[in-house]
Amino acid sequence: MSSALPPIRALSKSLKELRVHMSQNSPASRGLRDFIIKSYPGLKEANPGLPILIREASGVESRIIARFELGRERKIVVDNLGVSDVEQKFNALVSEAK
Repeated sequence: MSSALPPIRALSKSLKELRVHMSQNSPASRGLRDFIIKSYPGLKEANPGLPILIREASGVESRIIARFELGRERKIVVDNLGVSDVEQKFNALVSEAK
């Protein structure tokens, strides 16, 4: 597993909000937790006006929800995925804004 992810880019202006749901201690959420730890600072720096809401609760399904213009939402489930797989699914999710 690589310890450094590529630099985070500015995301589309049509992306209005990101919500992350994960368990604090579940092995199924490990990839998402690691992705957030590594990527959040760069993501926030590149997109300072984008609300990124991180919610932790015991036993919840690991998922990322993106809200786009006109209230359109898309959700991806990332339970039991590694960091690189989470990153790949995240990139596909946010690229839907285009």
